[in-house]
Amino acid sequence: MASGFFAILDDIAALMDDVAVTSKIATQKTAGILGDDLAVNAEKSTGFVSSREIPVLWAITKGSFINKLIIVPIALLLNAFLPAAIKVILVLGGFYLAYEGVEKIVEFFFHKKEAAAPDTDSLTENPDLEKAKVKSAITTDFILSVEIVIIALSTVLDSNLTMQILTVSIVSIIATVGVYGLVALIVRMDDLGFLLIAKSKGKGFISTLGATLVKTLPIIIKFFAVVGTIALLLVSGGIFSHNIDFLHHVLPAWPSMAKEFIFGILGGLVLLTLLEGGKKLLGLFR
Repeated sequence: MASGFFAILDDIAALMDDVAVTSKIATQKTAGILGDDLAVNAEKSTGFVSSREIPVLWAITKGSFINKLIIVPIALLLNAFLPAAIKVILVLGGFYLAYEGVEKIVEFFFHKKEAAAPDTDSLTENPDLEKAKVKSAITTDFILSVEIVIIALSTVLDSNLTMQILTVSIVSIIATVGVYGLVALIVRMDDLGFLLIAKSKGKGFISTLGATLVKTLPIIIKFFAVVGTIALLLVSGGIFSHNIDFLHHVLPAWPSMAKEFIFGILGGLVLLTLLEGGKKLLGLFR
């Protein structure tokens, strides 16, 4: 009986070794999308007063975990019974990401006054605005999570179901904890800076470091706003390029990143035009 118990332990250890290897490969393959996920979510998780940053980030993180609890079993079931549906879901999600990216660009160039970022006081006084931003962040996370889960799943398609479940689950946990852990560090940079200034009484290297952190945070937030928008377009363009056969063969001599950026802009413009046209059409019948 003891030998049987140790044999089970050996099997579990072997399985964990295999899962560690496949998880490492899957994480490497999703590194690009994880970087985009970080850029997008860092931008979406900023713009709140200091007292609301961590509660808001925690709400988004919980939403991200729920997203993956929904996505992982659905992805496994679709892969087993209806693999063609995964491609359709990816393309639809790509249009949503492209729309978000193009909408930001259009607002920046054509609606600066209307789309001006609200100040921190208005965010404090308007919880509905906070809820809307959290909802938007969780929705975007859902689309990015679909991409992460499917890429991770693609690395273990030849493995058994247990290996697929464990690998995809581990990558999903790493993605959520890693991305939002880094976002939390970024949004609290200014608080750390003020703490260092207070501890050093405004003197010496520690005080200078604290002041640098405080001054750097707005620059990083603006940087992530730009990078996050570009990431949305690149991710969506990549989805179109890899899942729409016609586009995969368009502009073969061009660098893939340039093609994906163009595809992302075009996809966003198509959806933006359709939605704006639909709104105007509905307005005529009211």
